[in-house]
Amino acid sequence: MLIIDCGSQKTPFIEQAVDLEMDYKTIGLFDADKDAANDCLGIIISGAPILITEVDNQPYLDQLSWLKDVTIPVFGICFGHQILGLLYDANAARQKEDRDWQLIESLENHPLLDKLPTEFEMMEDHCESISVPRDFNLLAVSDACVNEAMYHKSKPLFGVQFHPEVSGNQGSIIIENFVNICRKTNAESQK
Repeated sequence: MLIIDCGSQKTPFIEQAVDLEMDYKTIGLFDADKDAANDCLGIIISGAPILITEVDNQPYLDQLSWLKDVTIPVFGICFGHQILGLLYDANAARQKEDRDWQLIESLENHPLLDKLPTEFEMMEDHCESISVPRDFNLLAVSDACVNEAMYHKSKPLFGVQFHPEVSGNQGSIIIENFVNICRKTNAESQK
């Protein structure tokens, strides 16, 4: 697993969760490129102390544009989710600050949310959100944020606005589910 650390203090928690499931390597945002993902089964993009509505996003989009061409699964968390959406022309917006537990409602059965109830609590840490890009399906919502989770219609791209890495057992289940998606995608590509 390749973990792209975008400067989040929560990245060590992503590493801990992934470490229980498979080997990983962590690199910084501006060291990330397609070659770094060679021999990896998947990619996780961390959160970041960056407000996408207040900075020029183009350097981040340029740095991560190669993600549109990879065939391995990609999972964006918070900032990673937002950048993934912006790569596919989502709109960003400021919203009320949300830095607490939030009740999330899944809208369909999906492998990313396997083994979770229809409603589950996750820890939030953001004050921005994105619209659902044209090529994505909305997977989960909350009263505080419309796009809590999304997935691409034809590529293995997934994003969540919340932070599963600091959300206890149910958050660990989501990271485990993503690892399982990576393994399944790899097994299918070996056929």
